[in-house]
Amino acid sequence: MFTGIVQTTGTVHRMEKTNGDFRLRIAASAGFTSTVKAGDSVSVHGVCLSAAVVDPGAVTFDVSTETAARTVISSWTAGAKVNLETAMRAGDPIGGHLVSGHVDGVATVTGTAAAGRSMSVTFRASQSIARFIAAKGAVCVDGVSLTVNSVRDIAGGAGGCEFTVNLVPHTMGAAAVEYAPGARANVEVDMIARHLARLVECAP
Repeated sequence: MFTGIVQTTGTVHRMEKTNGDFRLRIAASAGFTSTVKAGDSVSVHGVCLSAAVVDPGAVTFDVSTETAARTVISSWTAGAKVNLETAMRAGDPIGGHLVSGHVDGVATVTGTAAAGRSMSVTFRASQSIARFIAAKGAVCVDGVSLTVNSVRDIAGGAGGCEFTVNLVPHTMGAAAVEYAPGARANVEVDMIARHLARLVECAP
């Protein structure tokens, strides 16, 4: 379990395809890697991965075909910057919101705009994600806990929605959130909304 508060950023050092799945090596500060041991869960750009090998200054992860299919990981190349967070411990403050690291889908940036010293970013999400996005609700984008400013449902075609979030100066400085139109991002919806929707679906 995570909180969506990025602890540090890392860099993709190597991405290897191995019999259909991937081996991912992320370079990060020794200060961060010293807190990780083999078997630990780490949020890598919003994706919960288990550390396979930990070296001073780098962590290697195995990425399953399921994870690769549901996230943007398979498109990463060496040098890509990623957000990192270790699993929360019982008693830790929840500065963002409860995040599982189980990505629900991928959204695409449709626009950005300056908003004072902050940056407004608009994403387009599929219908499978859109039903869980609510104005002033929580959403996790690339491992960052964000508040949804507004939502606009898209009628016709594939449907879905556009939702807008605000990146404050601290977030822009601490996380890998340099977005441009066409960029793709990992999205995890609020887990409470997900479970409430399932309860409604199964109600007699």
